[in-house]
Amino acid sequence: MADDSKDDFLQLIKRVGAFLTLKFSNLFSQLDSRSIWAIAGLAFAIVFTWRLFRNPSGPQRRQQPKRQGPSSSSSGVSSQEAINSSSSGVINPSEDSRTQNVIDEFFQPVKPTLGQIVRQRLSEGRKVTCRLLGVILEETSPEELQKQATVTVRSSVLEVLLEITKFCDLYLMERVLDDDSESYMCNCFEITNILDEIVQKKIIMALEDAGVFTSGGLVKDKVLFCSTEIGRSSFVRQLEPDWHIDSNSEVITQLARFIKYQLHVSTVKLERPAPNVFTATSLEQFFGCV
Repeated sequence: MADDSKDDFLQLIKRVGAFLTLKFSNLFSQLDSRSIWAIAGLAFAIVFTWRLFRNPSGPQRRQQPKRQGPSSSSSGVSSQEAINSSSSGVINPSEDSRTQNVIDEFFQPVKPTLGQIVRQRLSEGRKVTCRLLGVILEETSPEELQKQATVTVRSSVLEVLLEITKFCDLYLMERVLDDDSESYMCNCFEITNILDEIVQKKIIMALEDAGVFTSGGLVKDKVLFCSTEIGRSSFVRQLEPDWHIDSNSEVITQLARFIKYQLHVSTVKLERPAPNVFTATSLEQFFGCV
């Protein structure tokens, strides 16, 4: 019986080892620097194997009387079957399935959080500039901003936007039509009277109602306005961000040689984008949220 128990244990170790070899190979390829999970998995495997070896079925088998009474033929047949099963190395299918299910469940790939995805996709960039129209707002043109009584923030982009503000210095900017002057703002950090103050207030109010300023990562002073596309390009160049996000292909093309990375948010891809320009249909789509 001791030899049988030893054989069972060796067979169990081989099966668990095969499972762990496959699972660990998948785990290491997915977790990268999170090696602590691999250490935790190894500890779990050792404890799990030890507990299986101490399964009550083992002691119960060893506690059975060495000899059965001759009057109990059925009991003798059952004992003989158990001995044959043990000596042949057959493992209970239900126990084998349960073992595999427990190991599979424990070694499920760890799903990264949205914050981790944002950091990874932005290559740990610390400063980001982003256009409002067509990216953060439902409206896509300055004319829409003037015509509509209220401005709408896209609800699907809020979660990503708030994650960006947690670890990036974020600046939002937009062009606002100015009928009274053809000039544009040259100072990136001031809002002058030549711009349409009503539209500015509508945008600020929409962002405030959406909770963009509540996280503490974005303040109203970092929402910038200008009256031309050239003005927005000037903003970006002076701020020198790691990333610029825009829906205007011309601005993206002009800034490609000045900005480290850019994201062009549009349903139409650029014909010959620069190597540092990425394209997505929306900001949330770029981070895999849709």
